[in-house]
Amino acid sequence: MTPPSTGIVNSPVTEIRPEVKSKGCGPCSSGSTVEVDERLQERIAKHPCYSEEAHHHYARMHVAVAPACNIQCNYCNRKYDCANESRPGVVSELLTPEEAAHKVLVIAGKIPQMTVLGIAGPGDPLANPEKTFRTFELIADKAPDIKLCLSTNGLMLPEYIDRIRQLNIDHVTITINMVDPEIGAMIYPWVHYKRKRYRGIEGVKILHEKQMEGLQALQEADILCKVNSVMIPGINDEHLAEVNKVIRSKGAFLHNIMPLISAPEHGTHFGLTGQRGPTPKELKAVQDKCAGNMKMMRHCRQCRADAVGLLGEDRSQEFTKDKFLEMAPEYDLQKRQEVHAGIEKFKEELKAAKKSVETSHSVSVQNNVKIMVAVATKGGGLVNQHFGHAKEFQVYEVDGKQVQYVGHRRIDHYCQGGYGETATLEKIIEAIADCKAVLVAKIGECPKEKLHAAGIQTVETYDAIEKVALEYYQQYVQELVSC
Repeated sequence: MTPPSTGIVNSPVTEIRPEVKSKGCGPCSSGSTVEVDERLQERIAKHPCYSEEAHHHYARMHVAVAPACNIQCNYCNRKYDCANESRPGVVSELLTPEEAAHKVLVIAGKIPQMTVLGIAGPGDPLANPEKTFRTFELIADKAPDIKLCLSTNGLMLPEYIDRIRQLNIDHVTITINMVDPEIGAMIYPWVHYKRKRYRGIEGVKILHEKQMEGLQALQEADILCKVNSVMIPGINDEHLAEVNKVIRSKGAFLHNIMPLISAPEHGTHFGLTGQRGPTPKELKAVQDKCAGNMKMMRHCRQCRADAVGLLGEDRSQEFTKDKFLEMAPEYDLQKRQEVHAGIEKFKEELKAAKKSVETSHSVSVQNNVKIMVAVATKGGGLVNQHFGHAKEFQVYEVDGKQVQYVGHRRIDHYCQGGYGETATLEKIIEAIADCKAVLVAKIGECPKEKLHAAGIQTVETYDAIEKVALEYYQQYVQELVSC
């Protein structure tokens, strides 16, 4: 199975699973019609953040035009000229709206599967409204097929709903970490609103009120809303279930519960005071607890504010200002449509491959056995990466009928020319210790033996992830039954 040709060197294609909703950013209802469901799926089908299926195939890019911020978060430290950190708030350089629009047109030609342009910082887009909306105006005029998105803390969202709607910005993300100001006071030291700085709980109450108003306004404007929540152990981890209920009731379409990124070298308050982030198991437990209430996003990579490419990769250093300003825009709508048609055809092949496994392999499973597998992939919904080249493993939960994406585990490269490989392999094994198998395109004998010794099987293949995962599951269950 070969992914569609895009004419791009070192740029694989990626995929994800559509969600269903009744209207705007509101939750599903029993009155949802087939027409509404189809319209919703059309709106998210090529958005790698809003659709799990799309994230295997379609790319996104962020432009850093919004430097100012109007709140302070204890987990945030905006950094400039930093190429080595992959987290929100980090950029290598700031752009003017005109530079950003030029960059988008260049990349839309170089990476035709790029379908989404987002503004997410490095500050808050709505604390920089002139730069943000001017950028969107320029791109909407010259590249009408690119979806426009913005991410905001929500403080100024109610004031700009009309402008957002006028520009056909169909996807808005709000970061909401609390619905209880007492908890919020442990996350936000101050809020700057209407030319005045409010400290402590007074500022948090203003932020909370505006976030709730913004959610309601997005629902009324029929704009899809994703809510990001940063999980902070000991502060809001137990509270996130309540956040989930409230945002669903106010029309949020998708909830992305992300782990706190906390390291002293980042220079954040939480990093410097020793606040830890959640373990993968802790994160999954909270996501699972909230999943029955609304659709969860589990494939987030907590992107830089200048990220370029598929989720899980960052090609921003290929398109620094000194490089892209020398490039002529190559935006070609017809070429882009042809590439997208090829992606859609390939997605149908993946679905057919999965279905063939489901119908040809039938195993009676008792006690609802579930296992997790780790996958080395460069994208395209395929097992297609060498074990030693992986920077992350995508983890799936398999129960014989479904293959559900549950998250990713970042790792260091194993292949380092011999230097540090033993220590690296130990960390890799620790990262995927809860998985029964790792699915890879190829793996050396030494890491294979050590993985087997740790109780992790290896499967070498080049095929659709779901197909391989289901086939391995059938084998695993048969061996389990025969024991």
